[in-house]
Amino acid sequence: MEDVAVKEKRIKLWITILSIVIPVVVAVLFRYRIPNVAPLSFLPPIYASINGLTAIFLVWAVIAIKKGNQKLHQNLMTSCIAFSLLFLVMYVAYHMTSDSTPFGGVGAIKYIYLFILATHIILSIAIIPLVLITYSKAYLQDFRAHRKWAKITFPIWLYVAVTGVVVYIMIAPYYV
Repeated sequence: MEDVAVKEKRIKLWITILSIVIPVVVAVLFRYRIPNVAPLSFLPPIYASINGLTAIFLVWAVIAIKKGNQKLHQNLMTSCIAFSLLFLVMYVAYHMTSDSTPFGGVGAIKYIYLFILATHIILSIAIIPLVLITYSKAYLQDFRAHRKWAKITFPIWLYVAVTGVVVYIMIAPYYV
């Protein structure tokens, strides 16, 4: 049987790799346009809805664990990770077939939008290692460390999920 320390070291390496590779690949693909493909303009409301589901499932998962329902908590958190991956695939696919939509608002609302968008983007990158670390602690059955990390991860992930919906609602009137 593999030593826990060796397993944890291997997991830390994968978390580091994924935390760097995912944002870099997304940034590269975001700039690439697939030639001769119709824009996937139907995707933004779908991936915004997935962000909304993620937020709901995150809150539900916290309620489940506070009630002692570890299996439901685990299933909901696994669903949140799956939702996040699905969101990412759709988000990248949309941006590989469509130009970015500029925000058309002016004045204070534009600055509010830009603040929400900037914090959403920055924290969506930061959440990658946080989710992976938190999940790995549960996987390794280090529930004390899992709870400690979850107290940091949960509010940030919830913020990213909710602001993803807010950004969509704010920019939706400007989609072509």
